[in-house]
Amino acid sequence: MSRATTKIAIAFAFKELLLEKPLDKITVNDITDKCGINRQTFYYHFHDILQLTEWICEEDADRAIQANKTYDTWQEGFLALFNMIKRDRAFIVNIYRNTPRDYLYRYLYKVTYQLLFEVLEEQAEGMVVRMEDKAFIANFYKYGFVGLVLEWIDGGMKEEPKIIIERLNSLIQGSFKHALENAKVNKL
Repeated sequence: MSRATTKIAIAFAFKELLLEKPLDKITVNDITDKCGINRQTFYYHFHDILQLTEWICEEDADRAIQANKTYDTWQEGFLALFNMIKRDRAFIVNIYRNTPRDYLYRYLYKVTYQLLFEVLEEQAEGMVVRMEDKAFIANFYKYGFVGLVLEWIDGGMKEEPKIIIERLNSLIQGSFKHALENAKVNKL
C-alpha cells in the first residue's frame, strides 16, 4: 500500500469505528485491527488519534472547498463545508463532544480563514491594501462564520445549510469590497 493509501485506509477505519462508539473509547488497536495494519504503521503516519482526527478534518475541508475560493463561488464553498459536516455527522459530533474544543475550532478557523482570505485577495485586485488589514478583515468574518457553524452543530444540524448560506449571503453582500475600500491605503 502506498503512503497516501494507507493514511486514507486508517482514516476510513477510524470513521467507521465512530459509527459504533464514541471517539474517547476508540484505541489505536481498534483502528489497526479494523484496517489490517500493525501499530507501527499507524504511528508511522500519525502521532496519536488526535493528530489523525486533525488530518481528516483538514483533508475533508480542503476537498469540500478547493474549487470555491472566489468571490463568485465562496457561497458554494461554505455550502460544501456545511454539507460535508452534515454528511460526516457522527465524526463531527464525536469530535465536538469528545476532544478539546480547540481541535474543532482550529480546524474550522483555518479552513474558513483560507477561503475568506482568497476571496479578499481577489476583491482587492487593483487596490493597495496592507496585508495586515486583509488579515484583520478575514479574521473578523472568520469568527462570524465559524460561530454560525458551531451554533448549527450545537443545535443538532437541523436547519438546511442552503438556507443558512442564503441568509449569510444577503447579510454580507458587498461587505467584503466595502471593508477593503475602507482599508485602502490612499496614495497622495
